[in-house]
Amino acid sequence: MSHNTFGHLFRVTTWGESHGPALGCVVDGCPPGIRFRLKDIQDELDRRRPGTSRFVTQRREPDQVRVLSGVLEDGDELVTTGTPVSMMIENVDQRSKDYGEIARQFRPGHADWTYQTKYGIRDYRGGGRSSARETAARVAAGALARRVVPGLSVHGAVVAIGEKDIDRANWDWNFIEAADNPFFTPDPASVPVFSDYLDTVRKAGSSVGAIVEIVAEGVPAGLGAPVYAKLDQDIASGLMSINAVKGVEIGEGFAAARLTGEDNGDEMRMGNDGNPVFLSNHAGGILGGISTGQPIVARFAVKPTSSILTPRRSVDLDGKDVKIMTKGRHDPCVGIRAVPIGEAMVACVIADHYLRHRGQTGRVWGNRGGGQ
Repeated sequence: MSHNTFGHLFRVTTWGESHGPALGCVVDGCPPGIRFRLKDIQDELDRRRPGTSRFVTQRREPDQVRVLSGVLEDGDELVTTGTPVSMMIENVDQRSKDYGEIARQFRPGHADWTYQTKYGIRDYRGGGRSSARETAARVAAGALARRVVPGLSVHGAVVAIGEKDIDRANWDWNFIEAADNPFFTPDPASVPVFSDYLDTVRKAGSSVGAIVEIVAEGVPAGLGAPVYAKLDQDIASGLMSINAVKGVEIGEGFAAARLTGEDNGDEMRMGNDGNPVFLSNHAGGILGGISTGQPIVARFAVKPTSSILTPRRSVDLDGKDVKIMTKGRHDPCVGIRAVPIGEAMVACVIADHYLRHRGQTGRVWGNRGGGQ
């Protein structure tokens, strides 16, 4: 199977399967001298980790990361050497027996049939390589990517679960990591709404989707390119590569089609530092494929979890009609744990473009422009 790598200069290859002994990533192209603590990687993995509430899969994985190469120890910090950084996460709570009955059946909404058609074989144990378990490796790579671009911060939030939306007037970034917030929501008032809604969905053996918003701040102006290496193009590609993602938008996204040119265009005035100041950010921080220095805003839609307890019509390897009820431990809303994954993919794309820009122009840009 090819195509397990993304990025150009900050290049990430992931490996492993849902029910294999381990999974991980190799980050090639990370500059030397990047300092981080093992805790920095682990903290991000803990945010994605399963089994943290009744609203996510109850698979119990500690997701303890080991850095195998590409670093030197310096006190309590690790320092990258410029060689490939390899990270590994062991699987410790596989229950492959839960999937024995579907070894010859194709689950509706899953990649079972397409994998079988393409490769002539598939790992039916939790989806194998197609499982969202693979995204733990991306989160580890993203934790490293965040440290490549000086001043970069990337934050994500769930803005809708199923038919329930947050109230943006209540937006509080600090609340997202609160102990009593299992949804990555920025709206405290949405917690009881989401809780009641998902309890009903979960008890019915069903699932719903979600919409996740990612905001990257401290992104230098000038990253990207106007034609085949657009920054928004690569962000969209990275987010679409996440399991169960079915749509991506930047800035106003599809809503821009309903605006006039006067409403959509972000007007400018000259700031005191000699750089333009944008009066709005409908473009989501990217114009013509190149970053403006404004916050980059992207949203992605995550479909309902396909593994549900409701019997579903399908077929099997023998060409017979069957009914399938998927057993095992599954998220009633897989979009909840997609927040740290989306953050990681955006961080990796920005780090990659930052290094590509530096390599092409020989300059490191400030947040509003002006070469150094």
